[in-house]
Amino acid sequence: MTDVLILGGTGWLGSRIAERWLDAGASVTCLARGGRDAPYGARLVVADRDVEGAYDAVRGRDWDEIVDVSSRAAHVAGAATALSEWARHITFVSSVSAYAADDEPDADESAPLAEPAAAGDPYDYRREKAAAEAAVRASFAHRCAIVRPGLIVGPGDPTDRFGYWPARFALAGDGPVLVPDAPGARVQVIDVDDLADAIVALGRERFAGAVNAVGDSLRLADVLAQARAAAGHAGELVAAAPDWLVAQDVAYWAGPRSLPLWLPEDLPGFATRSNAAYRLLGGRLRPLSETLERVLADERARGLDRDRQAGLSRADELALIAALPPAPGRPADA
Repeated sequence: MTDVLILGGTGWLGSRIAERWLDAGASVTCLARGGRDAPYGARLVVADRDVEGAYDAVRGRDWDEIVDVSSRAAHVAGAATALSEWARHITFVSSVSAYAADDEPDADESAPLAEPAAAGDPYDYRREKAAAEAAVRASFAHRCAIVRPGLIVGPGDPTDRFGYWPARFALAGDGPVLVPDAPGARVQVIDVDDLADAIVALGRERFAGAVNAVGDSLRLADVLAQARAAAGHAGELVAAAPDWLVAQDVAYWAGPRSLPLWLPEDLPGFATRSNAAYRLLGGRLRPLSETLERVLADERARGLDRDRQAGLSRADELALIAALPPAPGRPADA
């Protein structure tokens, strides 16, 4: 039987990875703080990765595969040092944010990484992931897979970014929806279940190297059109200029009072990474329409008008629409 240790394994992506390994007949152990249960069939080892000796309970046993999803370089480095002699292979889930720059469309895995974070530096996600990758390579050499996802989407997404759009179109019904007037904006997503499947497949094959786990690069406008169609929205799309949105304190990308997935125009490479290696390795990319249907069903179950981690409240959105200067051909009271 394959013995798998997942460092995490109780969160959104980690639990799905654990479930896929369990489905494959593996014996799965999850090491986590214990705030959530491990998936049914997995063993939970409760440990705080900030504490010395966090890995003592899982040392001394041979692991066929380790999966680490942490965004803390110190956690990843500590685990890699403590467990490298006990594991045949490790898969570290990094991020396309580990790259040094986002200015080159279609950049592949050979693009330079950010300067790794050093102990004591202020937290910077990009540099933390780069440092974590370096730690994994230092301890595991050619026994490691580095998976760099882009925007992970799907049912249960705790960030609320992607789900904002199908939920908002469904909530609006025949009412207006505010969108950014950004015809050049791009989006690149991967379904969480496709990603989990790929991570398990790479671990099973003991793949060595790095791979961008990203979907095809799509126009944001086309993604919103598909989300709108999935939700059956019949109202007006109200496009606002980026400068005006920023002046109204509407944020890019994520978080409160934002228009999720929308990015500044000076990041042409962020959502246009090459996925050629991922496809060559057999990584699945399900149709966006399927992911949207799954996400919309999940959003309806969780509540279309619930408080969200990302996006505009409906009240704020309608207030912004009312304050928007009339566009040519658009009634002033639309």
